[in-house]
Amino acid sequence: MREQDSNGALTVRAIAGSHVVILGMSVRADARSGLMGFAIKRLDKASGEERTLPNFLLLEVNDKGADSDHSSWLNPLQSFQWSDFDAIPGRAYTYTVTAMEGSPGALTSGDSVALEIETEGGDGAEHAVFFNRGPAGWQAYEREFGQLDPDQVPDRAAYRWLSRGLEEALLAFIAQAEGKGWGLRVAMFEFEYMPVLDALWSAQQRGVDVKAVVDERPTGNGPRVENEAAIALARFEDKTCIPRAHTSHTPHNKFVVLLHEGEPQQVWTGSTNWTKGGIFGHSNVGHLVREKDVAAEYLEYWNELSGDPEHKDLAKWVVEKNGEPERRDAASGDEVLPPKGSVGTVFSPRRKAAALDWYARLLKGAEHSAFLTCPFNVSQEFQDVFAEDSESLRYLILNGEDGETVAVARKIEGDPLNQVAIGAYIGKGNWHQWLEEHLTGYNQHAKFIHTKYLLIDPLGDDPIVVTGSANFSTTSTEGNDENMLVIRGDKAVADVYLGEFMRLFTAFRLRDKAKVKAGQKAPGSGVDTAEAGNVHLAADPSWADGAYVADSKLEKERLLFSGAIA
Repeated sequence: MREQDSNGALTVRAIAGSHVVILGMSVRADARSGLMGFAIKRLDKASGEERTLPNFLLLEVNDKGADSDHSSWLNPLQSFQWSDFDAIPGRAYTYTVTAMEGSPGALTSGDSVALEIETEGGDGAEHAVFFNRGPAGWQAYEREFGQLDPDQVPDRAAYRWLSRGLEEALLAFIAQAEGKGWGLRVAMFEFEYMPVLDALWSAQQRGVDVKAVVDERPTGNGPRVENEAAIALARFEDKTCIPRAHTSHTPHNKFVVLLHEGEPQQVWTGSTNWTKGGIFGHSNVGHLVREKDVAAEYLEYWNELSGDPEHKDLAKWVVEKNGEPERRDAASGDEVLPPKGSVGTVFSPRRKAAALDWYARLLKGAEHSAFLTCPFNVSQEFQDVFAEDSESLRYLILNGEDGETVAVARKIEGDPLNQVAIGAYIGKGNWHQWLEEHLTGYNQHAKFIHTKYLLIDPLGDDPIVVTGSANFSTTSTEGNDENMLVIRGDKAVADVYLGEFMRLFTAFRLRDKAKVKAGQKAPGSGVDTAEAGNVHLAADPSWADGAYVADSKLEKERLLFSGAIA
């Protein structure tokens, strides 16, 4: 949901996902001479609670150590884009944004805009999207649970907090299969999280027809041993699990089709493996589609997988049955964009990387903005697009463990309109106004993000969302068993994905700067962390100057999020 309004020189737009509300602000250039930032107040219309959003950066005059008041009324947010990360799905809020003027210690209120907005709930909709908390929530975890391991927190409270509805939604999806006449068809790479396997076993006890294609390749570094151990504990009926063994590539799918009387009803897909790390560790998404035609495509693909075909035979079938995505709208003369209002599928493996080339052309064709997550690498196809001159803003999130990948990322961000955030957390010796953070340790690879999605002009009237299990690589496209959704024109879906992207991007961008050791300068800040102590807000309106430089990154970002461009 999106709302926009203006008052005097101030314009504000709110973009509501499920757990995140993005606020974009802009002030007319001729009225910003005294702008110190913005104060934001939130009214929860269900509970009646009203609170001012905090700012963890302070004006120096207000820095009183642990006793500091972090209210944005006293310490205005010096950014033209801000987000509320604590929203509740399906809840109505009023956000009041006030331009603050004056000087430190003597601030005054300027123009103010109030917007009423409701977050996306998911229930009953064609799409329901569930992101877990991911490591970007670890500062909040430290405030909520201290340094306790999730197993040390009573009543699974920490696990519920980390799941943020992902585990619960997956279990609820399975629970829809009520008994005889219902069926569940699973294709899963890592198949070892016992609460989900127990839910499948319980479904069988109700009379549900459950079948699962699972990675059990005899060679390679896949999860065969862990999968087989979990299956042995699950006590499934005979022939429930079908080994996917007849391929030298990775059976990387993570989807479930819900059937009733043999007819496909819904499909659950996304990036989430059924592991502790998949659900509670690195960032992941579960995407439920309540559209029978889409579920039918997944069922047909599952039926082919259940025969454990060789790679070359499956690749041939995929192209013949699933088609070439770059040709789907050829009848209208457009070989790049998917049909308007469509929900399409792209299955793998394929005999060539045309689908990957197509994703790169979507990125290249973004009019104003594009947003991409790459857990493991940035393919050459995408690197080539990032290297080209463009008028659009392009955002990228990736993990930071691999030196070669980080080097590519640093090269990409050499273009001022390419913005990159690399997974990081705040450890010892970092800026000490933030708590020291710790990761769960559940993920040995891809410690920060595991999602694979691409957003094209998500703030426009005709957004495109590409999401699923494939890592936007040649290996995923030509080799692995993979599935992707391509959704065009659904603004509600785009809002949820964009909100989560910006939550992660904002968190990782800060951590990428703050993670430097004492004696080093934080990237982009020029601040030596050994000497500076706490970093403070600007004491005058100069903080906003960069956002009014024609065609600059900051100007484009101000115009994009406030609604002047889409």
